[in-house]
Amino acid sequence: MEKIIRRKSRKIMVGKISVGGDAPITVQSMTNTPTSDVKATVAQIKRQEAVGCDITRCSCPDRESAQALKKIVRQVNIPVVADIHFDYRLGLLAADNGAACLRINPGNIGGADRVKEVVKAAKNNGCSIRIGVNGGSLDKKLLEKYGEPCADAMVESALEQAKMLEDNDFREFKISVKSSNTLMTIDAYRKLAAACDYPLHLGVTEAGGLRAGTVKSALGIGTLLMEGIGDTLRVSLTADVEEEVKTGYEILKTLDLRHRGVRIISCPTCARRGYDVQKTVEALEQRLSHIEKTLTLAVMGCVVNGPGEAAHADFGVCGGKDDNMLYIAGRPAYKVKDEDIVEELVKLVEQKAV
Repeated sequence: MEKIIRRKSRKIMVGKISVGGDAPITVQSMTNTPTSDVKATVAQIKRQEAVGCDITRCSCPDRESAQALKKIVRQVNIPVVADIHFDYRLGLLAADNGAACLRINPGNIGGADRVKEVVKAAKNNGCSIRIGVNGGSLDKKLLEKYGEPCADAMVESALEQAKMLEDNDFREFKISVKSSNTLMTIDAYRKLAAACDYPLHLGVTEAGGLRAGTVKSALGIGTLLMEGIGDTLRVSLTADVEEEVKTGYEILKTLDLRHRGVRIISCPTCARRGYDVQKTVEALEQRLSHIEKTLTLAVMGCVVNGPGEAAHADFGVCGGKDDNMLYIAGRPAYKVKDEDIVEELVKLVEQKAV
């Protein structure tokens, strides 16, 4: 099977996590609690960590939020990125209070002198920076030049902002060029990837709810990853933050780029099914969400494709007329009743995952 050849990019550090170069593609998310509410924010980050989040981001719209990072970073295990807009002083404060990375738009924080101050704070505190360009908030000058938001405008903005950091002898940064338009996003990242070697943070911004947002993100992020473009990603969903992380990993698993947890192969079901496959899969997804080890589980309703899929899985179940055959390491092991399928598979997976 052919493997995806990744674009060569620089490697930077976001706290203790490598991004770019030969580092694994990382999965990110963002909190939606008030950052000033330390208890709620830490609890949400802990939930993100439990499903494998590598890096998280917190909005810092005011001094209280930026100062709260000091307490937050002490209680979590993953690097925290401070999301900064307009007021460059919040970037200085966030860097001093433990942010591993500053997400800024150098074009909206007030000119070269203020960018210089932010870079100085980043250097002094060992912070990296993410240049974040969004199609919905482009500079008026670029909108006048191009007439409307477009990929070329986003790329020009990103490269202009990259030069502002380069002029301050700072290259520990990654770039994103996101749009809510999936095709525009793909076009922008392709052009940016060809124009620089900085690590790229992938995402389709404001993608929508769980179903629509997952589809848009899978198409946008997945297309770019298939072309070798992308070093880290965030799936932006109007849903529980854990869903962003889970979806990110599913995209990476599907492309064989990174594996974490149990991969469930299941049939769409038909009249031949020997048990309720849908409820079984839903229960297994819930019960096995804590598993970190990479395992494959085949949950098949009948003997048409069941034995073949189970033969390539760590564990599997194939529906039958009276009893269902449970498979271990690709071989038939023993039969189980409908009501025992979930418990048997959970037990086997948890034993192997230890």
